[in-house]
Amino acid sequence: MKYEPNTPAPASVEMTEDVLKFIHEDANGLKPQMLFMNSLKWKYLIRNIIRGKNIMMTGPAGCGKTMAAKAAANSIEGYNTFIINLGATQDPRTTLIGNTQFDTKKGTVFNTSPFVKAISTPNTVVVLDELTRAHPEAHNILMSVLDLGQRYLRLDEAADAPVVKVAEGVSFIASANIGNEYTATKALDRAILDRFVVIEMDTLTMDEESQLLSMMYPSVEVEMLKSVAEITSMTRSELMSEAPKLTNSLSTRTAVEIGSLLYDGFSLEEAAEITIYPMFDQDGGADSERTYMKQYVQKFLGATPENEDLFNVETDDISNPF
Repeated sequence: MKYEPNTPAPASVEMTEDVLKFIHEDANGLKPQMLFMNSLKWKYLIRNIIRGKNIMMTGPAGCGKTMAAKAAANSIEGYNTFIINLGATQDPRTTLIGNTQFDTKKGTVFNTSPFVKAISTPNTVVVLDELTRAHPEAHNILMSVLDLGQRYLRLDEAADAPVVKVAEGVSFIASANIGNEYTATKALDRAILDRFVVIEMDTLTMDEESQLLSMMYPSVEVEMLKSVAEITSMTRSELMSEAPKLTNSLSTRTAVEIGSLLYDGFSLEEAAEITIYPMFDQDGGADSERTYMKQYVQKFLGATPENEDLFNVETDDISNPF
């Protein structure tokens, strides 16, 4: 069952019995099986879309922020979805507003952007992906668009420039990586942060990540996928410890990539060489983060002639006595 809005104004929609039933009961059944999102946060996300709120999805890289935004938008019948990757935007004004072109018949004409069309379409969920990687000018352009008291986009800086009103039922969902560990991200101005309600995505537990990998790659040995989940989960736990031996952790996205390599016939040892070890610094030799990871991963590889012990365990002298 999907909720089909009976009004073009979700921000002021009356929370009837049918609407409340959809939010608290039916919506949970529309959550994708592979989206391990807290049920409370999922229905809060659905409720905010119906209310026409601006929503910011935060959480670690690869935890499913964009997936959750897309899934929620697609779960409500009658809604359109428009996705824009702000992190890849080099010219915010052209991307968000449009540009001027010369036509031999019409002369100089202004072509509006797909973003303008999206915010002009009632009941549209606009996903602002990678908001914290956007050019600062993009934030400035979006200020009036996201302000519930204004909700318009000015097509030019001139005082008499045309203005595009944000249509009724338009909701914005932004995904953002917030924290010092994310390079190339920009601190969000408090004014733009205050325009959003925040939903923090949780990092998958080891069991959840193992389940996800098993769903995605059912032909791969279950124990092998459990090993992948244990390795990635360890890095997150270690990073949160009082005296962490690592300064970086592995995301669910990395776990999925390792799973895909196993599915394609790579060994766990080969997958680790390609995806895990390059993520960790090798400065310090035997005391480096990379050596630490190699020592940990070796537990799951088994003893073979090619896989020598990296744990610096004391061994007897087995040199030739003759």
